[in-house]
Amino acid sequence: MLLLLLLLVVIASAAAVALCGYGGRTLSDQGIRRSGSPVVLRGLAALAGAGACALYAWGLLTLCGPVMTAQDGGADSTPPRPCRTPDYSVQFIPLAFVCETSEGDSHVSYDSGDVPGYLNPAVLALALTAAGCAIGSGYATELRTRAELRKDGAG
Repeated sequence: MLLLLLLLVVIASAAAVALCGYGGRTLSDQGIRRSGSPVVLRGLAALAGAGACALYAWGLLTLCGPVMTAQDGGADSTPPRPCRTPDYSVQFIPLAFVCETSEGDSHVSYDSGDVPGYLNPAVLALALTAAGCAIGSGYATELRTRAELRKDGAG
């Protein structure tokens, strides 16, 4: 599980860097004032996506510590384990380290709280902002194309 988390950290970090580069290049090619709204929206979508990927990578890194501790076993003295039982799972959406216990016939799962509380809402907000800007860019491009076709057809 730890190797998978580390691989996902590398992938999310690379995606964040690539999106940041694309967004910055898109916004700086012609300048924000001279380029149209589709270009600005596309650049902002890439930058918001970069922020979402970077925060997701940070969340994955925060999960590496509890996973290493849970896999360690040891004498169970220090550092304190995130779960007092050997059963745990990692949720990727939303990011969480989930401890699982069996009490009689019931199965109880609880979040250990290792992922900061701000992280999942921030990733969601940035991802929705990126999607909204990307959709808005496509819509603005469509409107501009239709206006040009009407103008060419009338003249």
